[in-house]
Amino acid sequence: MREGEIVAVCLSEKMHVQKEEVEEVTLVENLGIQGDAHAGFGHRQVSLLAEESIQKMREKGLQDLRPGAFGENLVTRGFQLTSLRVGDRLRVGDQVLLEVTQLGKECVDRCAIYYAAGDCIMPREGVFTRVVRGGKVRAGDKISLEKD
Repeated sequence: MREGEIVAVCLSEKMHVQKEEVEEVTLVENLGIQGDAHAGFGHRQVSLLAEESIQKMREKGLQDLRPGAFGENLVTRGFQLTSLRVGDRLRVGDQVLLEVTQLGKECVDRCAIYYAAGDCIMPREGVFTRVVRGGKVRAGDKISLEKD
């Protein structure tokens, strides 16, 4: 789909922990999410994961998964993240513009989710971006593919 919505925004001050859902985040150009451990982390400033991907893991028996469990900053609904390509630009809300820099990731260590379900969706379906234009993002904001 060309347009969806943000259903949760999450951050954590420490790396390698689940992120906490918050009401609103501030994205800063070329930095990432203010207050998040990945701010300034090169090309992986902001991570996205689809609620539909999280649901796949719930169907594997992890019913209690909440937003941020995979370390994602933005949880989307109704937007086909898996069809994106590196270089695509995403408009979020009225202000924010993100550029896709990486699709999926290699996990150095197996996470608790992997050990519980025998799988983890983030390495295949997570999307990483850098902040081209900053602003505020909250649940309910629209997300769409920037048209060329």
